[in-house]
Amino acid sequence: MIEAIKRLLGVGAAPAEGTPAGPEASPGFDPLHLAACVLLLDVAYADGEFSAEERQHLEKVLERHFSLPAEAGIQLMALAEQERRGAVDHFRFTSQLQRGYDTGQKMVLAEIMWGIVLADGKVAEHEHYLTRKISNLLELEPGYLSSAKEAAARKRS
Repeated sequence: MIEAIKRLLGVGAAPAEGTPAGPEASPGFDPLHLAACVLLLDVAYADGEFSAEERQHLEKVLERHFSLPAEAGIQLMALAEQERRGAVDHFRFTSQLQRGYDTGQKMVLAEIMWGIVLADGKVAEHEHYLTRKISNLLELEPGYLSSAKEAAARKRS
């Protein structure tokens, strides 16, 4: 019984066969990049659709901010998609970013999230909510989030 609870909580137990091992155990990619990509994909899917504009924006972000060639960016997105589907919440990813990113890097991530939200030209209520929620989990002040949204909007125009 205790082992089942540990597995459920992800404490001290190896993942079950066929279960994603978590961003810290994924080979070949920086675990912070993977954690960030999972959250960015979740924001992209927040309105129920991962549009071509959102995909294109994310691919450019992975190339520009993570210095990944196009093929590596696609592989990271595929791995992040597996992680996203297996996740029960955002805490695992945000806590990793909380430890590994400074405030400036978190601000850039917030701006990227808003860039994805704005990429298709409309802001769904759940996209707005999820962006705020992730920013709160990253302990970004509301003013930072507002600045990130404005910066993303300026880049889009």
